Amino acid sequence: MLGTIVNALSIALGTALGLILKSGIRDHYRETIMDGVALSVLLIGMMSAIKTNDLVLLIFSLVIGSIIGEALKIEDRLAGLGQLIESRTSSTDGSVAKAFVTASLVFCVGSMAIVGSIESGLTGNHQTLFAKSVLDGIVSIFLSSTMGFGVIFSAAAVFLYQGMITLLASSLKSLLTDEMIREISAIGGVLIMAIGLNMLKIKKIKVGNMLPAILLPFLYYFIKKAIGIA
Repeated sequence: MLGTIVNALSIALGTALGLILKSGIRDHYRETIMDGVALSVLLIGMMSAIKTNDLVLLIFSLVIGSIIGEALKIEDRLAGLGQLIESRTSSTDGSVAKAFVTASLVFCVGSMAIVGSIESGLTGNHQTLFAKSVLDGIVSIFLSSTMGFGVIFSAAAVFLYQGMITLLASSLKSLLTDEMIREISAIGGVLIMAIGLNMLKIKKIKVGNMLPAILLPFLYYFIKKAIGIA
């Protein structure tokens, strides 16, 4: 859990720094910097997505996962959680909920979160999560400077999300394969590309409702192995 703990702390520290610098960063600088961060997020997603060796599985996972997510209304539930947090603060303009949901999706969805957590659980290697911590810390500075202190609550989401994957990976070592991890990461890459598009305000994509897609390659390969298909 060391990598996850460091990651959560980096987000909290970055948020604090962003709030301190908020008044010192002019609006046009913040906007341009955030566009640069969004483009970086797109690049990170693309680099992971193109590693897939099974495009059909990726497409079906996204389609089926989106159907499941829409039925479960995951994005609405995430927003509801943010609004619950907001109701316990002094903010009433929706900024806390928006900051929490946006930051949580940015920090939780993607290949680094998945692969890094799996590596931590399987081998105790935290290097990927340490690298992610640096990136998340930088992003949290600019997110908090533009969206406010609600970003800090995403540190808890990261801790729970990555911690769960780490503990799950540790208990399922015999079931995880390299190809399974690759395809899960590729789907995570597509979703983080969608986050980049949202950040650029090109199109509003309900990324939260697509999250079940990440789990489908695991189910696919598990069934494949269970029935003895090579």
